[in-house]
Amino acid sequence: MSEFLESVPEVGAQSGAAMTLPPIERIRFEIWALAWPVILSFGLDSILGLSSMLMVGRLGANAVGAVGLAMQILGAVRAGIAAVGTGTVALVARYIGANDRDSAEEVLKQSVVFGVLVSTIIAIPVIIFAHPLMKLFQVKGEMAEMGARYLQVVMLSEPFQGIFLMCASALRGAGDTRTPLWIGGIIDVLAIFLNYVLIFGKLGFPVLGVDGSAVATLLAIAFGGILFFYALSIDGMVLNFRWKGLWPDFGLGRRILSVGNPAAIEQLLIQFGFVAYVGFIARYGAKEIAAYFIGVRILALSFLPGFGFSAASATLVGQGLGARDPKFSRRAGWESTGMAIVMMTVMGLVFIVFAHQIAALFIDDKQVIAYTVQFMYALAAAQPLMAIDWTITGALRGAGDSRFPLYGSLAGFYGMRLFLTILIWYHGGNIIWIWWSLLADYVVRSTVKVWRFQTGKWETIEV
Repeated sequence: MSEFLESVPEVGAQSGAAMTLPPIERIRFEIWALAWPVILSFGLDSILGLSSMLMVGRLGANAVGAVGLAMQILGAVRAGIAAVGTGTVALVARYIGANDRDSAEEVLKQSVVFGVLVSTIIAIPVIIFAHPLMKLFQVKGEMAEMGARYLQVVMLSEPFQGIFLMCASALRGAGDTRTPLWIGGIIDVLAIFLNYVLIFGKLGFPVLGVDGSAVATLLAIAFGGILFFYALSIDGMVLNFRWKGLWPDFGLGRRILSVGNPAAIEQLLIQFGFVAYVGFIARYGAKEIAAYFIGVRILALSFLPGFGFSAASATLVGQGLGARDPKFSRRAGWESTGMAIVMMTVMGLVFIVFAHQIAALFIDDKQVIAYTVQFMYALAAAQPLMAIDWTITGALRGAGDSRFPLYGSLAGFYGMRLFLTILIWYHGGNIIWIWWSLLADYVVRSTVKVWRFQTGKWETIEV
C-alpha cells in the first residue's frame, strides 16, 4: 500500500477540517435530496429497458429471449467493473467527509483508468466466445444466434461503460447525484430514438431487428462516456477530472479494488447463479423464458426506490465515517432503509393490481401474459425484503464493509432460490413455484445484512 500513501494521503492525514455534516434532524431531507435523482436516473434507464423490450417484443418470443439472455451474460461480466465502482463510492465519500477534495479527485481519475482497463480485458473474451456462452442457457437455433450477435455488439461499448460508471460512482460518493441524472437522461432518450430507428428501419435505415437494438445501445453508451468527460471539465463541479498524470497508479488501484472486490465476487457469483437459474427456466420453454424477462423489465420500475436509497445510504454513511461521526452514519442507514420499504411496498402493490394490463402491453401471447402476471405477483410480494436488502447493502458498502453483503447474498441465492429451483424442476413442479422461490432468497439476504448493520462493526473498518 506504500505507493498509494505516496500519492494519496490517508483520511485524517490532510490538514483541513472534516466537512460539516447536515443536522441529524434533517437527515430524511438529505437522504431524499440524494435519492430522488438516482431514482429518476434509474427510472429513465428502466423506461429505456421497457421501451426496447416493447419494440423487441414485436419481433416475437425468440427475440425477447435472445436479448434477455444476452443481458444476463452482460450482467455477469460487469462484475469486474462493479468492484471498481464500489471502491470508488466508499473512498470518495470518505475523502469528501474528511474535506480532502484532491484525494477524492485522484480516486476519480484512477477509477476511470482501472474501469476502462478492466472492462476492456473482460470484453475481449466475451466477444470471442459469445456463441458458446449462449449455449450455457440450453437454448439453440434462432434465439441463440440472435443473442450471441447482440452480446458481441454491446460488449464493444464496455470501455465507455467503464468511464460512465466510474464517473457516476465518484460523483455520487461526493454527494452529486444530479449530474449522473442529466447525462443518463440524454443517453436514454438517444438510445430509445436509435432503437426505434434501427430496429424497424426508419429514416432510410434498413430493418435490423435485434441487431439494431444492439447497435443503438453501443452508440448511446459511447456518447455517454464522452459526455461525462466534458461535464467533469467544467469549473464549479464537486469533482473535476484531471488529465495530468493519466497512468495507472497500482497502489491506489489496489486500494479501490480491495474495497470493491467482495462486491465484484458477489455480483459475479450471483450472475453466474442466475445463468443456472435462467437455464432451468429455459428448460420449461420459450414462453416461460420470455415471461421471466418481461416480468423483470416491468418490475424494474418498482426497484427504483431501492437503487436511490441504497446510493443515498452509501454516500451518507461514508461521509459520516469520514467526518468521524458514526452516530450520523447509523441514523442515515436506518432512515434510508425505512423510506425505501415504504416506497417499494407501495409500488409493488400497484403492480399487483394492474399486473395483467401491464403484461399485455408487451406481448400478445396469452400464455406468456399469464406466466408474466404470476411472476409479477411473486416479485411484487418480495418488495419490502428487497428494499431492506439493497439499502442496508448500500450502507455497508459505503462504510467499506462489502464482505457481509457477499455472504448474505450467496446464502440467500444459492442456499434458497437456486436450491429450491433445482428441487422444483427435478420433481416436475410448475414454473410458478420457481417464481416464488425468490421470496425465500430475500428473507435470508435481508436477515443477514440487518444483523450485520445492527452490530456496528462496520464503523471501525478502514478503507
